[in-house]
Amino acid sequence: MSTKKILVVDDEPDIIELVSYNLKKEGFETATALDGEEALNLIKNQLFDFVILDLMLPGMQGSELCRILRNDPRTKNIPIIMLTAKGEEIDRIVGLELGADDYMAKPFSPRELVARVKAVLRRAAKKPAEESVIRLGDLLIDKESYTVLKKNVPLALSTTEFRLLLYLAERRGKVFSRDQLLDAVWKDEAFVEPRTVDVHIRRMRARIEDDPSNPEYIKTRRGIGYFVDGAA
Repeated sequence: MSTKKILVVDDEPDIIELVSYNLKKEGFETATALDGEEALNLIKNQLFDFVILDLMLPGMQGSELCRILRNDPRTKNIPIIMLTAKGEEIDRIVGLELGADDYMAKPFSPRELVARVKAVLRRAAKKPAEESVIRLGDLLIDKESYTVLKKNVPLALSTTEFRLLLYLAERRGKVFSRDQLLDAVWKDEAFVEPRTVDVHIRRMRARIEDDPSNPEYIKTRRGIGYFVDGAA
């Protein structure tokens, strides 16, 4: 199981240090930001599995950052715990209505916060798997916008290449022959030869792989077919 990356966003360095220390003790990887703009820049450039977000921040408020994350298909499913110095019910309701998964008022117990992070991650892992975005290593495959990003950079895939990548990614670890992929992706299109699959795979590898001759994502099982590595 890969290490979960958690972004801690708070304008109090002491809070950031305390939370990060306790998360790292439990095996999490952390990154930190002191305001909403810095956090948003980090999120644009790398993938996070969780965000701990202070509601009251200088500049962009935590509530605005939460809204942005929930409205972006690439980040809308990232679990969020809101922190605030206030303890009134109205602040808790605001945080939850914005899409936060949980809420904690300061001062809080770091051990309880870590326990809540684990609980939210467990709940997220049990959710039904019809997500609009598939994460595959450094790739983000957005089923709604038909786009693929690698390290947040859009890749120029054709519609057929996208459908082929999506089909394999949704069934990672399973090997498909050329004929199976033709039936699934090209369906009833006439005059499509099995070698067409090879051409599209080669083009895709040239766009998504760092080294197309030694692919990380789309692999070949010699004599059988193609698959997306389940460990990618």
